[in-house]
Amino acid sequence: MQSIYDLITLEFINEHDLEHDLEHKSKYTTPKIYDANGDIKQRWYVYFSYRNPETGKLQRMKNIYGKTNRLKTKAERYTVLNLYKKRLLKFLKEGYNPFEDNTELHLQKSKTTQGTNGKTEKVAEKNSIPQQEILNQTPQPSLKPKTRLKAEQLHRPTSLELLEAFNYALKLKINVISQSSYEDYRTRIYILHKWLKKHHKKVTHIEHLEKKHILEFLNEVQLSSSPRNRNNYRTVFSTIFQVLEDNEIIQNNFVTSIKPLNSKPKRHKTYTNKEQERIFKYLEDKDPILLLYIKFISYNFLRPLEVCRLRIKDLNMEDRTLRFQAKNKILKTKIIPDILYSELPDLSKCRPDDFLFTPKKIGGKWDAKEINRRNNFGKRFLDVKKELGFTNNYSLYSFRHTFITRLYRAMAKDSSPFEAKSRLMLITGHSTMTALEKYLRDIDAELPQDYSDLLKK
Repeated sequence: MQSIYDLITLEFINEHDLEHDLEHKSKYTTPKIYDANGDIKQRWYVYFSYRNPETGKLQRMKNIYGKTNRLKTKAERYTVLNLYKKRLLKFLKEGYNPFEDNTELHLQKSKTTQGTNGKTEKVAEKNSIPQQEILNQTPQPSLKPKTRLKAEQLHRPTSLELLEAFNYALKLKINVISQSSYEDYRTRIYILHKWLKKHHKKVTHIEHLEKKHILEFLNEVQLSSSPRNRNNYRTVFSTIFQVLEDNEIIQNNFVTSIKPLNSKPKRHKTYTNKEQERIFKYLEDKDPILLLYIKFISYNFLRPLEVCRLRIKDLNMEDRTLRFQAKNKILKTKIIPDILYSELPDLSKCRPDDFLFTPKKIGGKWDAKEINRRNNFGKRFLDVKKELGFTNNYSLYSFRHTFITRLYRAMAKDSSPFEAKSRLMLITGHSTMTALEKYLRDIDAELPQDYSDLLKK
């Protein structure tokens, strides 16, 4: 029995000019070359899809590697893959079908070649392949592809190794997401890889990885930490596997079928006026840099990470405005209110690319990753909380909630709720009224008037 995949990579088949033929176009897609963007450290191959006779839908077939990845130069690889591509298209046009046994068809083609050339080309004898090996490579009508894959996949890997596939997906995300998100993705995906090496040593290639492995890992995360952390892992895995599906490294992203668990979001409690004043007074003597950092969160309603991104050039002292990279990666501009402007030191001697906040001074170099800069101030505030007796429900984020609540309630005294929210949107930076209203509900900023008179008989 002769497999279409064997025929494509044979060294001795004569090449013929390929004419454009629309007859079988609907049965298969035009073969394409995957060259890993020219990276010869990765695996190159030819890929195509063929219409499944049972489902009637186009189905991605196994990648065709041949001897490609033993070659060391791009030119050699392109030469071989173009040869495989032409041969594959030739066979598809001649009626070869990856879902069927092509032995009789190939023998007929061989006889035709024999009669035309006047000599015998013993193709089957010259390249005899054990029957069982051909069965492993060729989809059989009586077996569903998934059934055979489970029986054979741990013995005949044809895809990228796990770490190679993960690194490929991470590489494509590096310019799409923020640095902090990228570091989070990288950390979580490497933890998964390390766990697989320990608990499932036979899962070495991306084709070996199944939904049950991810579920087992997520269940361990849930039991050892929290449903919220488990959901965060699931979100990262879903994003990475979607990149692999979009780039045809895997056939489908099965992580999307894993349901997230219900989890209680972490609540950053707001401070009372006395609590906030107590913290500010303590920091005036103990850590004035951290105090100014907190005032950017409180008065300009920035997130802690957004404050860490500020450089001297982002502050326009003449116009009293600042630019910052927001959570959604859009560069936004806000005014610097007088209450904060009066707290700023002289920045004229600082260089434009200096960070506004560094561990020991305002304005200077800080050779550290974004996430580490944020963690520096987070740990410093943790010491303050311990000293003053605040629980873990209070955080740097709590200052943003506290002052937005205070501002909204002050605005609502002299205007309607809609007018107050409309003014507040310009200050907080929320993109929609719906998003702002949800935020206000989450932090309990909007409270009703006293309704005691309604309860009286």
